[in-house]
Order: sequence, then C-alpha cells, then structure tokens
Amino acid sequence: MESNSQGRVALVTGGSRGIGRGIVHALASQAYSVVVNYRSDRQAAEETCRQARELGAPEAIAIGADIANLSAGRALLEESHSRLGRLDLLVNNAGVAPEVRADLLEATPESWDRVLGINLRGVYFLTQSAARIMIHDRRQGLVREPRIIFITSVSSSMASVSRGEYCVAKAGLSMAAKLFALRLAAEGVLVHEIRPGLIETSMTAPVKQAYDDRIAAGLVPLGRWGTPDDVGHAVAQLAKGALPYATGSVLEIDGGLHLERL
Repeated sequence: MESNSQGRVALVTGGSRGIGRGIVHALASQAYSVVVNYRSDRQAAEETCRQARELGAPEAIAIGADIANLSAGRALLEESHSRLGRLDLLVNNAGVAPEVRADLLEATPESWDRVLGINLRGVYFLTQSAARIMIHDRRQGLVREPRIIFITSVSSSMASVSRGEYCVAKAGLSMAAKLFALRLAAEGVLVHEIRPGLIETSMTAPVKQAYDDRIAAGLVPLGRWGTPDDVGHAVAQLAKGALPYATGSVLEIDGGLHLERL
C-alpha cells in the first residue's frame, strides 16, 4: 500500500457534480489535493472545491476545460501541473448522455459526434498526455505509483438501443483502459476501470421513475440505486494503493446488475 501520501494530487474530470463530486469528496478525505475540472458550471465546481477543503484536501482548485477540445485538455493538464507541481492520479470521469434518447434507427451523426467526442476521443487523448506527464514525474522522483482510473459504465457491455452512441463510447473506453494498462505497466503507471451501474445523479433523473420500478422488481440484486459515494469509495481504495499488484482490472460498482441470471 502507498506509504507516502504527502502532497498527492488528483485531477478529476467532470468533478463538479454527480459521480465526479463523490470522487472528489472521497479523495479529499484521503488528503489528496484535487483539481476539479468542469465544462460550464464554475459555481458548482467552486462549491465542490469548498467541500473538498472541508473534508481534508490541502488544496482544491477548479479549472474549466471541455476535454472534447484536445488543446483545452492539454491546457488543463499544463495548468494543473504548473499550479500543484505533480500528478499522481487522473480520474477520467467526465461524460455526457445523448441529448435525446433516440431509437438506434433514428440516431443522428451529430449526437454520435458529440457523445463520442467527449466520452471517448477526448478522454483517450487526455490520458495520452497525462501518461507522459506521469512517466516524467515518476522518473524525476516526484511521484511513486501514479494511477489512471477510467469511469465507464455497465453500458460498456450491456446494450441499450435508445442510446447506442453512449454504449459504443463506453465500450471503447473500456478497451482504452486495457490498452493504457498494458502500455504503461512497464512505466509503473497503474490503470483501472470502474464500471458503475445505475447511479442516482442528475444524468439519470429523467429515467428515475422507470428504473425505480425495475429496481423494485429485482433488476439490481442489492435492491437500490447506487450513489456517487459508492463510486467515490471504489476510487479511494484504488487511490490509496489497496490493489498494488493489479492493473487493467475492472471493478463493477453496480449492486450486482452485471450478474447473468436465468
């Protein structure tokens, strides 16, 4: 387990609300300094930073960047590193759902481009840039065991024909996690995938009633929605080095939703 926790820095994309906020809270409780990335709602990001400091983060800063814009993603990393001096952990959490849940035969190229641009293309190249920084920091002795965590979804493997572009993006992100785990293992950078199930956030609010009924009928074996704190707890365990001999692993945080049943 990581023994030198002093000064560790985490960057959480999409960290201002929902699952991202739960992750920031969990890392702050472990005395990580945190960079809270946001796309448009600075007020929410600043509030998350305030909460993080109250929970124990030595520093918490909000930086706006749309990671679908590759130059903005690189600038996010540069500013983070310039202000806090190192990068121990990248949590790829930012993501969007389709603006309209459309049948597979009605989905538009515009929705495809938006969802994959943010959820896959932007994440892939942000991770590429972050990995280079982590390798440099490790070789310079600034960090010991840098980590990258991909927040994907049960939609990586479970099909939903009303949001095909989201499923494709998350499936691609799962493969990206495997690829980076394989490439970075020799560099001492550990990579993990956390695959949440039905998590109660503003993103899932429009379908809450429908899934309330399905959960009550047994869809989720544990019988409840997940929370951002459930995901944050999983991130925190990885961040503190609880699995030092695991890379490329997948943690299913879904109350048993992924279990195949007869």
